[in-house]
Amino acid sequence: MKYLDEFQNPELARRLLDDIRSTVTRPWALMEVCGGQTHTIIRHGIDQLLPDEVELIHGPGCPVCVTPLEVIDKALEIASRPDVIFCSFGDMLRVPGSDRDLFQVRSRGGDVRVVYSPLDALKIAQQNPEREVVFFGIGFETTAPPNAMTVHQARRLGIPNFSLLVSHVRVPPAIEAIMTSPSCRVQAFLAAGHVCSVMGMGEYPELAARFRVPIVVTGFEPLDILEGIRRTVRQLERGEHTVDNAYPRAVRSEGNPAAQAMLADVFEVTDRAWRGIGTIPASGWRLSERYRDYDAEYRFSVGGITTKEPAACRSGEVLQGLIKPHECAAFGTVCTPRTPLGATMVSSEGACAAYYLYRRLGTTPTPQEASPVV
Repeated sequence: MKYLDEFQNPELARRLLDDIRSTVTRPWALMEVCGGQTHTIIRHGIDQLLPDEVELIHGPGCPVCVTPLEVIDKALEIASRPDVIFCSFGDMLRVPGSDRDLFQVRSRGGDVRVVYSPLDALKIAQQNPEREVVFFGIGFETTAPPNAMTVHQARRLGIPNFSLLVSHVRVPPAIEAIMTSPSCRVQAFLAAGHVCSVMGMGEYPELAARFRVPIVVTGFEPLDILEGIRRTVRQLERGEHTVDNAYPRAVRSEGNPAAQAMLADVFEVTDRAWRGIGTIPASGWRLSERYRDYDAEYRFSVGGITTKEPAACRSGEVLQGLIKPHECAAFGTVCTPRTPLGATMVSSEGACAAYYLYRRLGTTPTPQEASPVV
């Protein structure tokens, strides 16, 4: 494994940018699927360094951002119960529900704890057999295997007071939903490298062929992003639409078979709602019938909760790549990281948070602001 600064080399970045400039002859719109890639792009000014013909559209690749409001409200309802210890990664605590967030639940006496692994929550369940312990399991194919393994362990060890509130989503159905949308402008995808490190690339060739779009598996450092863009632009200019792996140091075509086997054992594919987008068929996982007793939604009977998004929040349009964050009237005014209307302003991977943090307020940047990579 190479040191990260080797993937932030300014001279190599200039060469990749020169190659992209010399290759592109017409406008192209590329979507990066992962929120981590979005933050790299905005932090290092990559989108501002690219030729005008190359537009980057920020996709729905932030796991916190796509967790639907109704699931947040289910988490708040469960966490408020006196017999529950509710465990979550820290980035979920400030995501607003309909009328509060998990921090506010904790300030009112709820036992809400930040953990760094679902196995931490399982250990808490072992230590507190008289309490119900719930872990908030969200995210894409990257976080699903450890959550599946934890449920598997709970069943194997006979720990009855542990359950999982599940809101896992899958990338390939989201790509299909984006491409079939009447408002779609996307002509190519930078696929999330960490997702492919788990699931491999087997689901992408059919999508690339059917929609005639290049899909390039891409990493997360500046040179990774630029190499992914370079390969994508070359395909577009040649009229090609294949799946390419620009992240071979982490991704194999078959992915991680052990992780896939764990997912197949614990979860089953289901339709899943995405915040701001709606329900996408076969785009998520739920616990299979074999593990249904560990399903917190089933255990606490919160399946009937429904919600409505705030009218002023346009995070759904941001997640679909229809607008940039600063095009929302609430951005930076009534919606800030301190007073977020939606998850895209809360999450460390959210596009709105990235634009706010790196001062993309819709104004023209100075050369120094626009060229931090080089």
